[in-house]
Amino acid sequence: MPEHILELKKIGYSYHSLHGETLALKDISFGIKDGEFVAIVGPSGCGKSTLLSIIAGLLAPESGTILVNNPDGSLHYPRVGYMLQHDHLFEWRTVYRNVILGLEINHLLTEERLEYVNQLLIDYGLDQFRDKRPSELSGGMKQRAALIRTLALGPELLLLDEPFSALDYQTRLTVSADICRLIRQTKKTMIIVTHDLSEAISLADRVIILSARPATVKKELPIRLTLQDNSLLAARYAPEFQDYFSQLWEVLTEEERREEE
Repeated sequence: MPEHILELKKIGYSYHSLHGETLALKDISFGIKDGEFVAIVGPSGCGKSTLLSIIAGLLAPESGTILVNNPDGSLHYPRVGYMLQHDHLFEWRTVYRNVILGLEINHLLTEERLEYVNQLLIDYGLDQFRDKRPSELSGGMKQRAALIRTLALGPELLLLDEPFSALDYQTRLTVSADICRLIRQTKKTMIIVTHDLSEAISLADRVIILSARPATVKKELPIRLTLQDNSLLAARYAPEFQDYFSQLWEVLTEEERREEE
């Protein structure tokens, strides 16, 4: 069986405008293992979200290839669920009507899928709010609803683009921990883009560090924490946590220090 279910090989991409061409991604190469949680970090504007859109199939790379290695030997691209920074819930629909929207659009309102949605609402603590409007939910609850809408379609690969950045710090800690714990229970594969190094270390099995634009892969850092329990707080108090944080910070600020010398 191949080690990676998805492999990026020398991916390149440029932004085009009337004023010219700006190289955004250059020779990006890495693989994703089945069931792995991968965090992508890098300076603002380096192309992290662009890279996620390429993996999702929303943008076509200008160079390089993406290889698929399904365990059954098939060549189909994994079903992708893409969760953005904002929840994009529709106020005129109830929570329940929002989370089944993707199923409606894709004509997949089967009894089995609706039962799955009902279970997700229970698992994510939203069952009693199913008939509420988005404006009646807290920020964390809206993000949970947005994730249920994403999971309802049964994605094999989850892409999360800074999904917790709009939340206050305390809510962010709680919601990110709960959401990622529940995602791990489903054994899905996840790639998350984040600016928060602590979040990346706490949630991911591996952190990929991108350089400033044009982005290249500067380093891949496997994360192995000694945990008292599976809580996010335990991860941040793990003995290895500070060393991982220092390594990430060292790599991310290397270019800035070089310019100052």
